[in-house]
Amino acid sequence: MANDEPNWEGLLKWSIAHSDGTRPTRALSEEDRKWFMEAMQAQSVDVIKRMKEITLVMQTPEQVLESQGVTPDDIEAMLEELQEHVESIDMANDLHSIGGLVPLLAYLKNAHANIRAKAADVITTIVQNNPRSQQLVMEANGLEYLLSNFSSDPEVAVRAKALGAISSLIRHNKPAIAAFRLANGYAGLKDALSSSDVRFQRKGLNLIHYLLHENNSDCEIVTELGFPRLMMYLAASSDADVREASLRGILVLGNEKSDGARALLSEEDEEKLKQLLRERINCITLMSPDDLGAAREERQLLDSIWSAYFKEPSFLREKGLLVLPGEDAPPPDVASNYFEPPLRAWSGTTETNNSSSETKAVPLLLGAGPPEAAGGQDI
Repeated sequence: MANDEPNWEGLLKWSIAHSDGTRPTRALSEEDRKWFMEAMQAQSVDVIKRMKEITLVMQTPEQVLESQGVTPDDIEAMLEELQEHVESIDMANDLHSIGGLVPLLAYLKNAHANIRAKAADVITTIVQNNPRSQQLVMEANGLEYLLSNFSSDPEVAVRAKALGAISSLIRHNKPAIAAFRLANGYAGLKDALSSSDVRFQRKGLNLIHYLLHENNSDCEIVTELGFPRLMMYLAASSDADVREASLRGILVLGNEKSDGARALLSEEDEEKLKQLLRERINCITLMSPDDLGAAREERQLLDSIWSAYFKEPSFLREKGLLVLPGEDAPPPDVASNYFEPPLRAWSGTTETNNSSSETKAVPLLLGAGPPEAAGGQDI
């Protein structure tokens, strides 16, 4: 084949010609079979073999790689390829079997920030919704490495990536959640919220929201650490995701506090919260119709927080902005214009058939008919 590339157009035409149902099936000739296999194998990749090659590179000392001309950019690109392979749960679990997990974790301590960040990114993919890999990473002290980067790495991008990996590692993983608490993980989350990096803030808020839902008693911890004030500050953020995540956190703290939402705040903080909510509500009243629609979740959060903390309806209700016209209406029936439900179609056909054969209908007799008289005459 020209340029050593598969002839995809020819393969497509060949496939259509042999599967369009217009001609009877036939056995492939040896020539056709050979051509088809060459076309398919030209782009086939032995993933396990490739992961073993990547593992060998990760196990090689950095100075040896440098002497062979391997650059940090090359390592980062290699990790990006590995991340694609481990998107499969089976491949993610196999990485440990072939000896690749431990050297991957070692890259969290690499001298280059981009490699540290990318290694955390790969770990995020490996452990996401994968209990087996979560266990393997925990057994290899992966949480310890990630917590170190999360709390003390000089690069905020590395810290944010480590937090993303921690979030995936401890989700639905009670031992990891307990280890996170014992390692003073909430102090790191407080630093994340105090950061000026929006991505870092957003990831921290999302993890806090998850942890509070998992364990109500953590509301006491975050309250004592001063999280409500940080959340109130971030609730005025220009970033919509940070703003809404902060409001969700404030609402969770209010709803979960056993002795009443207002007990969370001092009188001064309570007044600040009320002022914040009023300012956000005033901003919403000035929004265009399109922006109002996009701010639906924020409108609902503001109203719920006002009700939870101050035990009265918010001004959004008074202004008619909590639920806009059409928001509570059912979605339009667009499908019926193009698709007729089978039962409806069957019913229409039956009615037509019944009306056309109405005069020809024969009564249905249940049970045995009347006895015949002698000679075949009716009685």
